[in-house]
Amino acid sequence: MSISHVLRLSRLKLNHSGWCFRLIRALLPVALLGLLVGCSSAVTKLETWEGNPATAVNASTLKAPGAISVSQVNGRAMTNYMMDDLALDYALLPGENEVVFTYKTIWAKPGVVGNGESKVYVIESEPQVVRFEASPDETYRFEFDKPETRRQAEQMMPEFSASIVSADGGILATSSDWSPSDSTLTVRTPVPGDPGADDGALSDSDMSSLNRLKAVWATANDEEKKAFLRWAFE
Repeated sequence: MSISHVLRLSRLKLNHSGWCFRLIRALLPVALLGLLVGCSSAVTKLETWEGNPATAVNASTLKAPGAISVSQVNGRAMTNYMMDDLALDYALLPGENEVVFTYKTIWAKPGVVGNGESKVYVIESEPQVVRFEASPDETYRFEFDKPETRRQAEQMMPEFSASIVSADGGILATSSDWSPSDSTLTVRTPVPGDPGADDGALSDSDMSSLNRLKAVWATANDEEKKAFLRWAFE
C-alpha cells in the first residue's frame, strides 16, 4: 500500500470521526431536554400529607408557577428540586391549609461578567404564608403582580404578597410575611399506628415544639444547619 493510500485512509477516518462528534454534540441537547421533561413530568404533582387519609381521593390542587417556591404545607417540608423555575402542582386535603412560600425573580446582568461572578441577579421575597379553606376536587392558583424590570422587582419585594385564586377567579386569601412562630397548623394526617402505639406518644406541647423545630429547619440555610448539628452533638 502506497503512502498516498495511507494518507487518504487517515483523512477519511478523521473526517468520519469529526462527523460523529458533530452529530453527538448536536443530539446531546435534545437528549438532555428529553431527560428534563421526563423528570419534570414525574414530579409535577406533590402530596402534602402523611399517611393515607380517606379524604385524599377528593384532594384539591394548588398550581404553583416556577417563580413560586413552596417550602412547606401545613407544617410539612416540601421537596426542593435543583431546577429553578419548575412549575409544580400540590395536592391539598379538603379543609384549612397553610402554605409557606417565597417568590423569586432572576434577571440577566448586562455587559461582561467577571470570572467567577454570577451572570444573573436573583431577587427574592421574604417568606410568605397564606391560609385558606380548600374545597374537594377544586383547583387553585397563585396570583401576583409581575415586575417588568429588575428595578421594579427590587421595589416591590418589601411589600410583596400573592393571592390564592379559585378556578372561577375568586380570591380566597392573600399572603403575608411569615416567621416560624406564626404557624398555626400541624402536620396533617400522621400515619396511623397499632392499637398500642399510643404508649410513649408525644404530648400536644411536645408535638408543638417538634413542629416548630421542623419549620425552623426547613427555612435554615446550610451554614445554620451545620452550626445547629455541631451544637446538638457537643
